Amino acid sequence: MPRFNEDLMTKAIITAVSGYVPDEILSNADLEKMMDTNDEWIQSRTGIRERRVMPDDRAVSYIGAQVVKDIIEKRNIDPSSIDLVICATCTADYILPDSANTICYMAGLSKAYGFDLNAACSGFLYALFTGAQFIKTGVYKRVIVIGAEKLTSYMNYEDRTTSIIFGDGGGGVLLEASEDEQLGIIDAVLRGDGEGKDFLRINAGGSLKPLNQERMDGREHYVYQDGKKIFKRAVNGMATTIKEVMARNHLTNDDIRWIVPHQANLRIINSVASLVDFPMERVMTNIDRFGNTSAGTIPLCLWEYEDQLKKGDGVILTAFGGGFTWGSLYLKWAY
Repeated sequence: MPRFNEDLMTKAIITAVSGYVPDEILSNADLEKMMDTNDEWIQSRTGIRERRVMPDDRAVSYIGAQVVKDIIEKRNIDPSSIDLVICATCTADYILPDSANTICYMAGLSKAYGFDLNAACSGFLYALFTGAQFIKTGVYKRVIVIGAEKLTSYMNYEDRTTSIIFGDGGGGVLLEASEDEQLGIIDAVLRGDGEGKDFLRINAGGSLKPLNQERMDGREHYVYQDGKKIFKRAVNGMATTIKEVMARNHLTNDDIRWIVPHQANLRIINSVASLVDFPMERVMTNIDRFGNTSAGTIPLCLWEYEDQLKKGDGVILTAFGGGFTWGSLYLKWAY
């Protein structure tokens, strides 16, 4: 089980957050014109009213570059002081090269390098805990962690069970070093189960099944999911790891100001909150306007709720994604 070495004094703290969503809105009313569905059906099952769509000529690197530029401006720091960019995504610009290095180039980070991390909807959690290690060990002083997706590129808009859920967008945070032991990334419980590959995936386009005309005609290059299987595992996975990270750190609900769940489905979010007996008014949600942006949902929530976060707030981030991947991360807000 990963856990920080408490003998080391340096903590990784979040010192800035930003987000980006494209301008184009795809509403439930728009989807009614594309498939056999309606607004009431979508909202009752997902909690989603609308989602955002990236233009064809822009991708994950564009989202990430806007986030990085905004973080640098907000913190008023030299771009050359950024050491590393980690981009959590399952919809990178290309199979190769990675999007993170493109983000570094587009944002003018002359001394940084980057790499992508793909853990589907849990990607931001995995990337945040990974980035914190570089700070914690003293290797780097400033690391930007991004979660961003262009999922509409992989939607079959004849499939009303999947395509109604996903949208485009993302966000990110700046991690910096601090010796304040009461703040920063404190602990994480991260899990994985490869059995889940059959229930949420893009079947073709990887090295196992390279794209060809037959697979494209069979729509194997679009996202497929078994919603019923995922619902049960997601609720149990997030609730269980929230309880575990709280028990490990001797926390009660009074110690936690916010829970920030992956925005998969409003019914899932409500079920998780109920299982951990946590009030929904302290659970961050924006799925109604952005849908499920996979690795982008948690940083988008932090960005939107930034003015409600106060220094010292206890926060738990939690997610569940394809693979399966899932987990929870506990931090104390630093500003």
